[in-house]
Amino acid sequence: MDIGDLMDNVSELTDYEFEKRLNRLVHDNYRYRNLDSKNREIVLDLVKKYKRYLRKGIGISYTNIKNEGYKLYKNRLKLDLTEEDIKDIKEILGMFRK
Repeated sequence: MDIGDLMDNVSELTDYEFEKRLNRLVHDNYRYRNLDSKNREIVLDLVKKYKRYLRKGIGISYTNIKNEGYKLYKNRLKLDLTEEDIKDIKEILGMFRK
């Protein structure tokens, strides 16, 4: 599953169906394999935060991705993130840009 599969007919999906596809994307996609389960949950939480934009087909803006990256970097010790993890998370969020 990839981003295209997630966004296919997104406006017609119920919240439950969208969340189910999103969970499957995060857990099955090869891009997420280098992230541990805690980091995957961070990605999942961030994407859920912008779910309403994604459902409308708008995507996540560059500014929001930059702000989220800053928040992650600021809280990296508390979240136990390396700089490489933050880079990967920002790249994954970048796939949701329009």
